[in-house]
Amino acid sequence: MEKEALFYSRYGPGKDVLRCELCPRMCVIRPGKKGSCGVRQNSDGVLYALTYGKLSSVSIDPLEKKPLYNFFPGREILSIGSVGCNFTCPWCQNYSISQVSVEDISLREATPEELAALAQKYNSVGIAYTYNEPLINFEFVRDCAELFRGLSLKNVLVTNGYINEKPLALLMPLIDAANVDIKFFRQEPYKKYCLGDLDSVMRTVEMFVKAGKHIELTFCVIPGLNDDENDFREMIDWIWALSPAIPLHLSRYFPAYKQKTPPTSLRTLDKLRDLAIRKLDFVYQGNVSARTGTYCPHCRALLIAREGYSVEIKALHGSRCANCGADLPIVV
Repeated sequence: MEKEALFYSRYGPGKDVLRCELCPRMCVIRPGKKGSCGVRQNSDGVLYALTYGKLSSVSIDPLEKKPLYNFFPGREILSIGSVGCNFTCPWCQNYSISQVSVEDISLREATPEELAALAQKYNSVGIAYTYNEPLINFEFVRDCAELFRGLSLKNVLVTNGYINEKPLALLMPLIDAANVDIKFFRQEPYKKYCLGDLDSVMRTVEMFVKAGKHIELTFCVIPGLNDDENDFREMIDWIWALSPAIPLHLSRYFPAYKQKTPPTSLRTLDKLRDLAIRKLDFVYQGNVSARTGTYCPHCRALLIAREGYSVEIKALHGSRCANCGADLPIVV
């Protein structure tokens, strides 16, 4: 089903040319054409969200897969995705759904009510909007989020963070947690590889923090592209200034889509982790088996042990360390 989009305006003297105002790309869209995300189309002077209620993926996943390690550890969440993205990352692991449009792939239809019933059936914490970039499907995410919030179920975003301030502010009261994927910590490569910009992503993260939402960050370390130690230190300083309690996931890159660079070395991943842990309380490594446990930043007791997606709570009483009694930013 198609639905009229939010956040667009008339552009120029013609009545039928539109400007999408959902993300900072601010696409100017002529009749019959789509925005750069591939899922918002100008039909006779009305902007439509083509992926409303159309899903490429529906699954029950561990929260750790998002990844969210400090938000309901060991629990599962209904996870949905559609198609399209407003970034063009050449290394995208999910390119088969993110770099296509609605005509390219078979999609299933679902209503917010059907998804809520599914979440309740499987005792899910709530719903995660993930797999492709969820915020380009803003209208469906918002409608689902309103329903899930009314049922006391959690709403989780897994996003590149590339959204304008006004739509994010509208959605923010409905969101419980987010993982924002930071691609670079410099403007030039963000523009070159993603057709995005760092400032907008930083603003999104800062808005989540200011709103008091649970937020975790992912940084996929790609050899020769974003593994410069000086840039990395600047990113760590920025995160620390927001809150040293924000979990950072350092993900090991593997070749995918158009990017053929060899995988990130474990040595590089270890070096960056050691730099990050000097200032941040929770630093995790992704796509590797080691160092995925959660430790108390005060007494270093092992709080949560992980092996793959198998999770064992070791030393938590609610959100407190069972060893030293420290109150921790872990939602259980």
